Amino acid sequence: MAELTKGEIKRNALVKATIELVNNSGFHAAPMSKIAKMANVSPATIYLYFENKQDLVNQVYIEVKAAFTEYAFESFDPKMEVEEGFEIIWKRIADFKLKECEEAMFLAQCDNTPMIDEPSRQQGIKHLQPLLDLWERGKNEGKIKPLSDYILYAYAINPLSFLMIAQKRGGFQLNEDHLEEAYQSAWSSIKK
Repeated sequence: MAELTKGEIKRNALVKATIELVNNSGFHAAPMSKIAKMANVSPATIYLYFENKQDLVNQVYIEVKAAFTEYAFESFDPKMEVEEGFEIIWKRIADFKLKECEEAMFLAQCDNTPMIDEPSRQQGIKHLQPLLDLWERGKNEGKIKPLSDYILYAYAINPLSFLMIAQKRGGFQLNEDHLEEAYQSAWSSIKK
């Protein structure tokens, strides 16, 4: 693996600081000066990599979404049976949300607030295409309810964010049994 350049190190520090500040304080309470300070760079350095705060947050969102979906689909094969494919994707998503909690929290914040612009949101959705294609095939084969992808996502995937946040706050500890129960609930909510 090649060593990172000084520029890549600074940019990565800015990305990490953005994620942390947005998660802990929200989008509006994360001024560029605070992001720069946390990343240990001068405020002017931000503008070498990003046009403005909106560009910074949009780019971080797209990068984190790409890493998330790459992880989610790593062991998925589009030729799998619908239920098997969904189980693999769902469990990989759950694994990401629990292991990469900060990134997952950032995505949840972005998905549930208007801080990401629409072109960036659409680009983020494209990363989910293998799941959307699987659902489309499942609908065509009569294995998945003929519902909007938004409704399928709301019932099958979004509850993972709730469980992740509950665990992060210490109110609930997910174990293997809970994850299996959550998966079974997700599958039963969308299967025909």
